[in-house]
Amino acid sequence: MGCNAKNFINRLQKQKEDALEYVIEYYSGFVHAIAFKVLSGISKDAVDDCVNDVFLAVWQNAKQFKGEPEDFKKWMGMLTKYKAIDVFRKLEKQQAREQSDEGLAQKSDLGDVQEELVKKEQRNELLLAISQLESIDRDIFMMKYYLQLSTREIAEALHLTKAAVENRLYRGKKKLATTIQLKEALT
Repeated sequence: MGCNAKNFINRLQKQKEDALEYVIEYYSGFVHAIAFKVLSGISKDAVDDCVNDVFLAVWQNAKQFKGEPEDFKKWMGMLTKYKAIDVFRKLEKQQAREQSDEGLAQKSDLGDVQEELVKKEQRNELLLAISQLESIDRDIFMMKYYLQLSTREIAEALHLTKAAVENRLYRGKKKLATTIQLKEALT
C-alpha cells in the first residue's frame, strides 16, 4: 500500500518510512521557506539544519498530531516556526557571547549600554504583552512582525480571510498599546 494524501498521517504515526518520504517531498518547500524567513540573516547551513530538525521532529512526534490532513500543513508550519526561532536564539546567543568577549577588550560607552538595556527591556515587555494575546492573535503577530509574512500569506496559512487577519492585527495593536500604557502608568 502506497502513501498518499489521504493516508500519510496514519502511516507516519505508524513510523512507515514511505510516509516520511511523502511528507518531505510534499512539504519541504513550505518548511524551507519558513526556516529561510527566520534564519536567512544567519547562514544557509542554519536553514538546512533547521529543516532537517523539523523533519526529524515530525518523525519523532507524529503520534502527537491529532487532526485532519488540512491541519497538518499548519502543524508543520508552526513546528518549523518554533524550531527556526529556537535555532535563531541559540545562534544569536552564541554570536552575542563571541561579541561580548570582543567587547570586553574594548570599553563601551555607558550611554550605549543603557540605551541597549532600555531597548531590550522594551522588547521583553512587548513579547510579554504579545504572549497574553489569544493564541490565534499571537500566531498572527509572530507571522507578521517576526517572520515578516504578508497578510495574504498569513490568511492562507491560517485559513482566514485577509480582512480577518487585518482586523485581528488592528485589534491586537490596540490591546498591546493599552496593556503597555497600563503597565507604564503603574510603574
